[in-house]
Amino acid sequence: MTIVNGKSVKERKSRNNKQELYDEKSPLLPTQKGEEEEEEGFDEFNGASFTGAVFNLSTTIVGAGIMALPATMKVLGLIPGIAIIIFMAFITNASIDLLLRFSRAGKSISYGGVMNDAFGSIGRILLQACVLVNNIGVLIVYMIIIGDVLSGTTSDGVHHAGVLQGWFGVHWWNGRFFVLIVSTLGVFAPLASLKRIDSLSYTSALSVALAVVFLVITAGITILKLATGSIMMPKLFPDITDLTSAFKLFTVVPVLVTAYICHYNVHTIDNELEDSTKIKAVVTTSLILCSSVYVMTSIFGFLLFGNDTLDDVLANFDTNLGIPYSSFLNDAVRVSYAAHLMLVFPIVFFPLRLNLDGLLFPNKGPLVSDNLRFASITVGLIGVIFLGANFIPSIWDAFQFTGATAAVCIGFIFPSAITLGDRYGIASKKDKILCVFMIVLAVFSNVVAVYSDALALFKKNGSSSE
Repeated sequence: MTIVNGKSVKERKSRNNKQELYDEKSPLLPTQKGEEEEEEGFDEFNGASFTGAVFNLSTTIVGAGIMALPATMKVLGLIPGIAIIIFMAFITNASIDLLLRFSRAGKSISYGGVMNDAFGSIGRILLQACVLVNNIGVLIVYMIIIGDVLSGTTSDGVHHAGVLQGWFGVHWWNGRFFVLIVSTLGVFAPLASLKRIDSLSYTSALSVALAVVFLVITAGITILKLATGSIMMPKLFPDITDLTSAFKLFTVVPVLVTAYICHYNVHTIDNELEDSTKIKAVVTTSLILCSSVYVMTSIFGFLLFGNDTLDDVLANFDTNLGIPYSSFLNDAVRVSYAAHLMLVFPIVFFPLRLNLDGLLFPNKGPLVSDNLRFASITVGLIGVIFLGANFIPSIWDAFQFTGATAAVCIGFIFPSAITLGDRYGIASKKDKILCVFMIVLAVFSNVVAVYSDALALFKKNGSSSE
């Protein structure tokens, strides 16, 4: 056992070895409150397994973003769409690798710690603010989708019945508000109250399995319709007729960035890993698994619905699919993915709570050791998310704007800026060229995406007022 600022911490051999690599350049003791907090609790268990870490990181990655991926095929076409999904997996892996390398160099065991090491408290605060904006937006989207699936939604004066209303008819107890209260108190709150992310490894495994169920059913329906010849040839390449249509291609970038964002949970999973030298293998395995699911979902979803594919492909599963047991399969798809999102919720909530605590109480002790502070922040955040899901009718446009700002900073701009600063002299010329490319690509594509979305929104409002 060793003492870190008065706290007992069990040190694992693999972590000691990797810290020794930078003993001459690194401080002897962690200095950030966030870093101390991450280490708290290692003496309570022997470390998370490789499989559990893969499931937790995969669950962080595969969320609501997967529902919008078939719609990116409608914009880009099948061939460029698949290519960019794979490309995003590669640069996500590269950005996480850079983040971990500088974490080892500075002995930082949290993303906020790395930002603080590189840019001081301003860097840490910027990171924490971005995580708050991104994760609150994502969790509100999750809750809205769950409400839409179970209780239905109204669009343009037309009510689309949810699964519960389809089964039992319209009643007060299967209305949106009551269903979300039950989901919050029965699922979200208990899982969000767990203090260690490894405690969620089993629910994460179940959530990945449910995502696979969604994929298998969608693939089965598509293959059956292909065999019967009822699916037309999909669009292979984008239709570019003018500058506006060219700009529209960039609107998929925020969706793809959001689909792969998991950087804010990598350090937490790394800190709890039994053998933390395996974190790179965990990241690579998770990205291979998730990108495979993304590619197959995009292909089968776009093949199934073609140009009728909606921004949220889950909404397409409320019509007659033209095959036997269509109603049952529709319900199975929607229920399996609603359950998946319920189990993803606590994984995304975990870093949200940690970063809000770092913003509000930067000089206090570990959050897990203060039950009152832990409970207050948990209840407050769940309350904000619940209210947002009930009073925001649709935030898909806002979700795109969030992906173009907070998510792209977390995933690409911050890791690139840390590398270009190169405080420890460990970045190669190739690393710096890659980082310049990521920053230019992120800034340019997302500025164009925001401009294109805003232009489309203004045109829509203008035409509706005429």
